[in-house]
Amino acid sequence: MTALPRAARRPVALIASASLVAGVGVLATVTAGTATPSAGRAAAVPPLVPDAQVQAAIDQLDTIAADMMTKSGAPGMSIAVTWKGSTVYAKGFGVRQVGKPAAVDADTVFQLASVSKSVGATVVASEVTKRTVSWTTKVSRYLPTFALADPYVTRNVTIADMYAHRSGLREHAGDQLEDLGYSRAQVLARLRLEKLHSFRDVYAYTNFGMTAAGEAVARAARTDWASLSQRDIYGPLDMTSTSSRFADYISRSNRAVTHRLINGKYVADTVRQPDAESPAAGVSSSARDMAKWLTMVLHSGQYDGQQVVGEKALEQAGLPHIISSRAKTLAGRSGFYGYGFNVDTTPAVGTRLSHSGAFSAGAATNFVALPGIDLGIVVLTNGSPVGAPEAVAATFSDLAQNGSVTQDWWTIYHDAYTSLAGPAGALVGRTPPTNPVPSHRAAAYVGSYVSSYYGAARVFVAHRALWLQLGPNRTTYRLRHWSGDRFTFIPTGESAMTGSVSIADFGALRSGRTTRLTLEFYNTDAEKQKTGLGVFRR
Repeated sequence: MTALPRAARRPVALIASASLVAGVGVLATVTAGTATPSAGRAAAVPPLVPDAQVQAAIDQLDTIAADMMTKSGAPGMSIAVTWKGSTVYAKGFGVRQVGKPAAVDADTVFQLASVSKSVGATVVASEVTKRTVSWTTKVSRYLPTFALADPYVTRNVTIADMYAHRSGLREHAGDQLEDLGYSRAQVLARLRLEKLHSFRDVYAYTNFGMTAAGEAVARAARTDWASLSQRDIYGPLDMTSTSSRFADYISRSNRAVTHRLINGKYVADTVRQPDAESPAAGVSSSARDMAKWLTMVLHSGQYDGQQVVGEKALEQAGLPHIISSRAKTLAGRSGFYGYGFNVDTTPAVGTRLSHSGAFSAGAATNFVALPGIDLGIVVLTNGSPVGAPEAVAATFSDLAQNGSVTQDWWTIYHDAYTSLAGPAGALVGRTPPTNPVPSHRAAAYVGSYVSSYYGAARVFVAHRALWLQLGPNRTTYRLRHWSGDRFTFIPTGESAMTGSVSIADFGALRSGRTTRLTLEFYNTDAEKQKTGLGVFRR
């Protein structure tokens, strides 16, 4: 899969439903009635599965990982398991970069992508513990200029609403702005132009809604998000290879290089800079560091004898607050979302917490936590998302809970990711007309157009061709004539699926010049709805 754009940033709801039907639900979070063992006190329930069964699953991880490396072709993979308060497995496989000998180990640093949401939720829980904020604190209290389309929602949307993806913002609102080079502040300022779902009624996965909440918490703590994360979580847990700053990831000597899957081969040709949405996707870490974090989560906020995060504040993050994927049959199971965690239950052990992360540029990650048996696994890879980390975690979790592998997890997850990777655009697969209506002269199209959301669009002639330029990064596309005033271009960036074709439709000729430009790709949201935001005028 050459590019898993918007879908790659949220392999949550769709894939969760696939796994839930299958019965294990790796991408789902957890909350059942099972008691969560805390450090220093025994669980109030008898063992839910034999220790020998868990150990047998751990003993098979080498084989599981090797098999998945072969099936997926992932360049590198790092896995860590925490059990009963200790890291009992930590190992790397493959290489940091294709064509180079440096091997991946348990301390190799990977970009976590959306697993950052769960990590960030524990940062917020830490500040809730300190009473800097509460989960119900209004975002506008600390971001007074922040606004959404509905004034009522602006006044009432809380940190919890944003962390549960129930603010009303539509899926992936703001992501395309980031792709064009707009800063965090610029993206957040433009969210007021986005159409909304019904407030607190609809689950819609957003990076920048959660980022707005993280920014509000950092403001309340009188620091920036990356510094807050280091102060509250990474420092106390001795996560020395972890950061919420892209510059720190790039500077690591033991760093996994990201790889895109292009024509069936992994190529290290791009890198994802996620600082604009750091609270939602900006963490980089190692498997060994993430095992420390998982241990803290599994032990109700305790680590190494210290209460790093308050139990009650953390517990709220792991409870189900909204349905993220509805069961389609009476025999199926719905998935839920907490605050930054997927939540689900399993027949064997009760509560399960999880999340996946993905960048089409070459990051795919997953963790699963089973509080009922004090067991967690994290799987990090440096290739485009194809379902590998989820399949490893699901296979391991299946073995630990049931004593055998009950499903072909690789096929389930690979197929789910493949279904998300289809190209977008009304002209995909269409053959250009053999006798197109002639276009106007190039001079009719040349000039600047403006969208209140995307800013300026510049159309110009260079090298005897027509070109389009957008955003602070001056992203440039070749415009190819289709018919009449209709042209096409190939969208790029994290939000663009490989094979996508976008229409650039000029219209309303006046005084020999077009006065409007509609860009199909930028005028369609992740829910495939026309927004009007991609209409540029002059």
